[in-house]
Amino acid sequence: MATETLKWDGSIDGKIKMIDQTLLPNQFTIITISDIEAMWEAIKVLRVRGAPAIGIAAAYGVILGIQPYLSEFDTVAVKEQAIKAADYLATSRPTAVNLFWALDRMKKICLGSNATQPADLCQELLNEAHAIREEDARMCRAIGQNGKDLIPDGGGILTHCNAGGLATADYGTALAVIFAAHESGKKFKVFADETRPLLQGARLTAWELMQAGVDVTLNCDNMAGWLMKQNMIDLVVVGADRIAANGDAANKIGTYSLAVLANYHKIPFYVAAPYSTFDISLPNGEGIPIEQRDPTEVTDFVPGRPTAPKGVKVYNPAFDVAPAELITGIITEVGIFKPEEIKKHEKFSSK
Repeated sequence: MATETLKWDGSIDGKIKMIDQTLLPNQFTIITISDIEAMWEAIKVLRVRGAPAIGIAAAYGVILGIQPYLSEFDTVAVKEQAIKAADYLATSRPTAVNLFWALDRMKKICLGSNATQPADLCQELLNEAHAIREEDARMCRAIGQNGKDLIPDGGGILTHCNAGGLATADYGTALAVIFAAHESGKKFKVFADETRPLLQGARLTAWELMQAGVDVTLNCDNMAGWLMKQNMIDLVVVGADRIAANGDAANKIGTYSLAVLANYHKIPFYVAAPYSTFDISLPNGEGIPIEQRDPTEVTDFVPGRPTAPKGVKVYNPAFDVAPAELITGIITEVGIFKPEEIKKHEKFSSK
């Protein structure tokens, strides 16, 4: 990414600058988020999106939440406001566990701080938010390096939704694998599902891959099976928003269908995700909360231009769950694992 998806601008009195992803690809706009309410709204309406990215955004949002109180409240009161800020931001979206993981880290810093001055506490929290961002960038790069050899030279790769630099601090998860393979000199074709209803594949993934010079072809979601039937796909790689202890993986709606199709056509199906996306507290994917979104995302293909009868009932889950038995492997920053191996690895089992 030539421009960072989001970054902190300034010291403890700073603000967040981020790409407004709702405007891509037609308009590239950097917006400034100056208060916690604006951050909550940005996460909710997908100005910033992608599991790792919303975790980072929320961590910085805690800083925005306590800034108004630094000169008026004592340290104990500011700590209380920080906890309230974290709890408030946690209500923005329910599925991506990275959001809660990052906010829990901010809470732990707050509760464990020995700071006597509000400004010192704020600095500790800001340092932790920076650390979360930097760790994600390192994990993304490692995911790319660990997964790049899976990409066959001259092959066809199918991906779904957007799991690139726009969804993370840097480089992406599923797209990190593609970027790393491309940078190593491999030649291959990427097919990007458009990803209805909000077209993250069409608007974001196709844009990112074209920016990087990767050979990308856009296809409608319902074309994926036919691409596989025509022997145009050698590998499917997607991101994730939450992975349970058994390896069940929640990702953008439509991922389950791809996993079933890949299994039928005997095509390897990989999930790429960092440590922050694993929720070992859940034994399987049945406990993953699935976000239900506004019906107009389905009925108005373009906002304000309905493409369905007025008053029609709409089912609009934002995510589905690919069962572990359909997942060939999970690409992480510490290696590639079969789904059943994840909970045995010390990094994930101790989470």
